[in-house]
Amino acid sequence: MVTQSQPTTQKLYDQDYYLWIKTTINQLRTGQFSVVDLDNLIEELESMGRSQKRAIKNLLIRLFEHLLKLKYWDAERERNQGHWKGEIRTFRRQIQDELEDSPSLKPYILEIFDECYDQARSEASDRTQLPLDTFPVTPIGSLAQILDDDWLPE
Repeated sequence: MVTQSQPTTQKLYDQDYYLWIKTTINQLRTGQFSVVDLDNLIEELESMGRSQKRAIKNLLIRLFEHLLKLKYWDAERERNQGHWKGEIRTFRRQIQDELEDSPSLKPYILEIFDECYDQARSEASDRTQLPLDTFPVTPIGSLAQILDDDWLPE
């Protein structure tokens, strides 16, 4: 019986993903562990973890980019600072939401902090057409400052 159910559930994963999720949840809730499509379930759980990390990384890069534009893009500051500040607030909130859902990601932010800042420098340079060396090599704030709703670079 296990042999027949597993291929059916594995096929379902390829044919109707949402139905596969509903079926898998039902199997887990009812204790039908022997028929759960473990390979695909494990793959999905690993993918969820990677997605959360990718989201945090992208949000941090975008947050840095907007902080850099706010501080260094003088020619556009007056016209765009309201938009940039709004984006900064949004990125901070989204990062905080991710951290509330998964507090264990906070060490990951520290791990990628400098890398994200470097990427943000490059993106800010591309978007502003300002030379890369306009933006300091050292991050413009600590993690606590970057995530603080009341902090903006001077």
